[in-house]
Amino acid sequence: MTHTRNYLALDLGASGGRAIIGRFDGERLTLEEVHRFANGPVHLPSVRGESLHWDVPRLFVEIQEGLEKGVACCGPSGGAGLVSLGIDTWGVDYALLDRNDRLVGLPYHYRDSRNDTMLAEAFRRVPREEIFAATGIQFMQLNTLIQLLAQQIEDPEVLARTRTLLMIPDLLNFWLTGQKVSERTIASTSQMLDPYRPAWATGLLDRLGIPTHYLPPIIEAGTVLGDLLPAVVEETGALGVQVVAPATHDTASAIAAVPAESQDYAYVSSGTWSLMGVESQQPVINERALALNITNEGGVCDTIRLLKNITGLWVIQECRRTWLHADSNLSWGEIVAAAEAAPALTAFIDVDAPDFASPGDMPARIQAYCARTGQPVPTDRGVVARIVFESLALKYRRTLEMLDELVGRRIAVLHIVGGGTQNRLLSQFAANAIGRPVVAGPIEATAAGNILMQMLATGAIGSLAEGRAVIRRSFDTERFEPRDTTAWDDAYARFGKLIG
Repeated sequence: MTHTRNYLALDLGASGGRAIIGRFDGERLTLEEVHRFANGPVHLPSVRGESLHWDVPRLFVEIQEGLEKGVACCGPSGGAGLVSLGIDTWGVDYALLDRNDRLVGLPYHYRDSRNDTMLAEAFRRVPREEIFAATGIQFMQLNTLIQLLAQQIEDPEVLARTRTLLMIPDLLNFWLTGQKVSERTIASTSQMLDPYRPAWATGLLDRLGIPTHYLPPIIEAGTVLGDLLPAVVEETGALGVQVVAPATHDTASAIAAVPAESQDYAYVSSGTWSLMGVESQQPVINERALALNITNEGGVCDTIRLLKNITGLWVIQECRRTWLHADSNLSWGEIVAAAEAAPALTAFIDVDAPDFASPGDMPARIQAYCARTGQPVPTDRGVVARIVFESLALKYRRTLEMLDELVGRRIAVLHIVGGGTQNRLLSQFAANAIGRPVVAGPIEATAAGNILMQMLATGAIGSLAEGRAVIRRSFDTERFEPRDTTAWDDAYARFGKLIG
């Protein structure tokens, strides 16, 4: 009889977090959610009017509650208790600690307005081409590099008295174990990591005028950090539970769980953001990658995630938030059904346009965008939703063609993983738009990938390939074949003219 091993994935996103138990019987992995909690920006007054932050002390309380529930669910250590836990979170955001390891204020949220003009300032100090050559990372104003530049300009004393910078999952791991390190996949989202070796790009930071004395050592995904601190054990009862740094960037964990059997695939990790790319053995850093604004983030097992960050379900999430004011019972199922019944391919938006970057009345912004670009203006909720879904699918095609060009071949299939796979209409639209098969699932890719790396770190499996075979055996997927390709080709031509 095979002994079941239990693992705990603590998966924190920009809108909420969960504690999920993974049970591995030697053949299959099953998942059980034991704790769920909300997350979101904290709005605080500032000299700029308002600033956005993360309430990380509260998140740590939620993590301990999730751990306590995980222990209660699995029993004491030894026997069938928890083997280990691993944390993954969103990227780019960070915390600053002083010489006493206390927070230097609450960490900023990546959508804070202080970053708005900082890309131009960064390029004034160091040419765009040289920043890309040093990091291989896509340019976005929310990147850690740009946030730190904003901090240094706004109040350099803050960084001067900082003794340690930790990305968000690294901070939570420090509070669990006392280890001050940065795992490579999350560090790579900062735009401050050397793309060829696990080291900070300190020369670039020096040229930008950003201090480097507070940067911690880099570790690889799948590193065992060690035991929980006594205070955490006392709070949670988690005696004997090891802490593992999985891929601490949630997208890297999700990509670890892509159930692909060959290397000829692209992926989308679908959620608030759509992270679309391929798994590569080496970074791709050249003039064309720079022109296409492609990123080279760290992956598990010495891989590179050659990908592009696309605004994903954020736009429709904001639409629903607005619609809920008038219809408090509006479900996602009703939105998707209304979109499916709406006329096809009437108008499009660029989901990455600045119009849709910040919270607000998204349906009104979509209407204004369509009016400004000479397209039919949607007045019906279903038409608005369909425009969002079709536009996102067309953006997938545009990005996939970029990836085809960079890897030098036509990629055969697209795997979509994550919560967005629950929207079957979007998966079908994606297949229609790209003219290639789409395989959707697993839904819980991030938690599964987190646990997969814990299993690898603790010896339950021997390789990433073995882990992906476990994923294929354990979770259902659905295949979508392209339909109506002529109509979608025509739509793509219109879309290309619209977004340039």
